[in-house]
Amino acid sequence: MQVVSKDTATEVWTALRSMHVGANHVKEAKVQTLRWQLENLCMGEEESVDDFSSKITLLVGEMQALGEKVEEKYVIKKLLRAVSDKFVNIATTIEFFGSMNTMTKEEVIGSLKT
Repeated sequence: MQVVSKDTATEVWTALRSMHVGANHVKEAKVQTLRWQLENLCMGEEESVDDFSSKITLLVGEMQALGEKVEEKYVIKKLLRAVSDKFVNIATTIEFFGSMNTMTKEEVIGSLKT
């Protein structure tokens, strides 16, 4: 460990602070990468609703584990926006006639599967 070789408390503190700042930069970069992956994720034509929603859930979970706040409403909108062509009509119906403010992600997934 880098702090073992330090002679004074000040040197140890400086080394720890530098490591922490570096860790924050790595964390921020990872969150940015995950956000980009989530934004660019689209459902494949042969992909199931369950498989696609699992990918979204995994990315969101990783972001939340890094301290990023991700609103469920955002996840629902992403899910409806990125479905394949065979689900577009259902997604549009959910957007226009479903209550986006009260629906849960699970309800949207269930509606897409019916």
